Amino acid sequence: MRKENSPAAQAIKVCLDGEWLPARANMTVAAWMLTQAKLSTRISCSGTPRFAVCGMGVCQECRISVNGRPQQLACQTWCEAGMVIDTGSIN
Repeated sequence: MRKENSPAAQAIKVCLDGEWLPARANMTVAAWMLTQAKLSTRISCSGTPRFAVCGMGVCQECRISVNGRPQQLACQTWCEAGMVIDTGSIN
């Protein structure tokens, strides 16, 4: 477990679909998105918003693009300073 005063718990900025938002480096992207009330990690082929279901990488519903790399799992990816996340959602 990480301590709250560790460097990993420091406040950072993350870009989500073109909007820079505050984050913590000690959270997964999916957990952070929950704190921001951003509940869509991708849009399905039928146009339905999707979000993390299992939280451990099995369901693959939380796929996002991170720094231009597609198909990253939000539940398995730690927030990092300057990270650019694209969900394919329209703001």
